[in-house]
Amino acid sequence: MSNLPNPGNGGGGTVGTMRVPLTVGEFLERGAHVFGARTAVVDEPGTPGSFGRLTYEEVHRRAKGMALALERMGVDQGARVAIVSPNAARFLIAFFGVSGFGRVLVPVNFRLNAEEIGYIVQHSGAEVLLVDPEQDAGIAGVTAKHRIVLDGVQDAELFALAPDGQEPKRWEPDENATASINYTSGTTARPKGVQLTHRNCWLNAVTFGWHTTVTDRDVYLHTLPMFHCNGWGMPYAVTSMGVKQVVLRKVDGEEILSRIENEGVTLLCGAPAVVAAILDAATARTAAGRSIPGNVRMVVAGAPPPSKVIERVEGELGWEFIQIYGLTETAPLLTINRAPLEYDELTPAERASRLSRAGVPAVGVRMDVDAEGEVLARSNNVFEGYWEQPDQTAKAIVDGWFHTGDGGHLDGPYVVISDRKKDVIITGGENVSSIEVEDCLYQHPAVAECAVIGVPDEKWGETIKALVVLRDGHMATGQELIDHCRERMSHFKCPTSVDMVDALARTATGKLQKFKLRQPFWEGRDRQVN
Repeated sequence: MSNLPNPGNGGGGTVGTMRVPLTVGEFLERGAHVFGARTAVVDEPGTPGSFGRLTYEEVHRRAKGMALALERMGVDQGARVAIVSPNAARFLIAFFGVSGFGRVLVPVNFRLNAEEIGYIVQHSGAEVLLVDPEQDAGIAGVTAKHRIVLDGVQDAELFALAPDGQEPKRWEPDENATASINYTSGTTARPKGVQLTHRNCWLNAVTFGWHTTVTDRDVYLHTLPMFHCNGWGMPYAVTSMGVKQVVLRKVDGEEILSRIENEGVTLLCGAPAVVAAILDAATARTAAGRSIPGNVRMVVAGAPPPSKVIERVEGELGWEFIQIYGLTETAPLLTINRAPLEYDELTPAERASRLSRAGVPAVGVRMDVDAEGEVLARSNNVFEGYWEQPDQTAKAIVDGWFHTGDGGHLDGPYVVISDRKKDVIITGGENVSSIEVEDCLYQHPAVAECAVIGVPDEKWGETIKALVVLRDGHMATGQELIDHCRERMSHFKCPTSVDMVDALARTATGKLQKFKLRQPFWEGRDRQVN
C-alpha cells in the first residue's frame, strides 16, 4: 500500500480519471526538485539588494516566502500584484511567488511615464505595487494599498527564505485562472490588459522550449525584458529545465558578449535592436583582434530584420538565428522560423532570405489569412480576454479565430507578414500607438493636421516619423514638436523625425490613408514592416 497522500483528481473529472491542471508554479517546483543545488539565477551585480547567485532551491524557498508574506499582508489569492522593474532576480521570483500561489502578476513596462503606469495600476486593481529603486522617484505619485521598493531593505520580508516546514496556504490549482495581466499598447491611446491564463502560459512555455530545444545544459541570458509578455514565456520554460539564468538589466552589445563569454550563455531572445547592438559590438571586437563567443541560439521577434542582418548573425557571429512571430494576446508564440534540414543546401543569402519570413505554425497553432488579408490565429495560447473590456475582446476573437491586426499572406506553410492593419508601430520591440502620438501632437497650438507612421530604421527596425500640416499663421520646427512630445510621453513613443507637409492623403470620407503616406519610405521593400 502506498504511503503517498491522495492529491485528489486535480480539479474535477469522474472516478478513475486523472486530469492535472497546467499551472506555472509547476515549472519552479520541478526545477527545484530535480536541480535544487544548481545555480538558478545570476543577478545583476552592483544593484541595490542584488541576490548574487541563487540556487534553484533558494529561488523556490524565496518564492514560497513571497507567498507567505503576501498572505500576512492580507493579499488574497486572485489579487493583483504589479511590478515595475527592469530585469532582476526579484522579477523572476515574482513570476512564481505571485502566480504560482494563485495571485495575478501585472508586469508593467518600466519605460512608461508615471501617468501611464498609474493608469495600469488603477485599471488592474493592483493591491500591491513593487517598484525598482531606479523607477521609484519617477513614479513617486503612483501608489497602491501596499507600495514596496525593491531595494533589499523595504522588500526584505517579501523575498525572505520560507522557514523550514512552513508552507503557503494551499491554492486549488485552476489552469483557467488568470496568471498574469500584461498591458499592451494597441490602436487606442489607453493600453489594454491581456489576461493570460495558467493554461495559456504553460502551453506556450512548453511549446516554445520544445521548438528552441531547451535542455538542462543551456545557459539563458535575460536580454529580453521580463515584463514583455512574461519574457515571451521563456523564464517558465528554462526554469523547468534547471537552466542557469543570467540577468541583464540594460542592453549593451559588448556587455552581452562579455556575459556570453563569462557565463557560457547558449540562448537569448531579443528584438532587432538587440541584434543591431550585438553586431556593432562584434564589429568593434573584430577590429580590435578580439574573439566573438559562439555556440549561441538567438530568438528574434518584434519585427523581421532585413535578410542581410540575419546573414551577418549566422556568418559573422556564427550563431543560429531563429525568428518567431506572435503577440502579447497569444502568450506570444504563433509561428517559428528555425532553419529546417532543407535549408542546409542553400547559400547563406538564400537561407537568410527564407529565415526572414515569420515562420510556420508552432505545434498546436493554426494560422489563416482572411479575404481582407488579415492574419488569423487559433491556438491554446490565445488569451482569455482583455481585462474588464469585453467589447474589445469580442472584436479580437471572432468565430473562434483571433484577429492579429497584421496583414500578410501564406507561402505554403509559411506566414509572411506584409503590413500592419492596426495603427501600431513596433520600434525596438515595443508597441507604440500612432493614435496616441497624434493625440499628443494635436495638443500643440501650431499643429493643424498630423499623421504618425513607422519608417525603416537599421537599429530599431522601425522608428517614428510625424507628418505635420501647420496651422495658418503658426510656426514650429520639427525639433520643437519632438520636444513637445518628449515632455508629455515616454521617450520611446516620441517621433524621431518630423516632416512638414502641405496636405495628408485621405479617402473621400476623410480617413487618413496611412499606407499611401508610408509608401515613399518603404519603396523597394516587399514588406511594410521592418
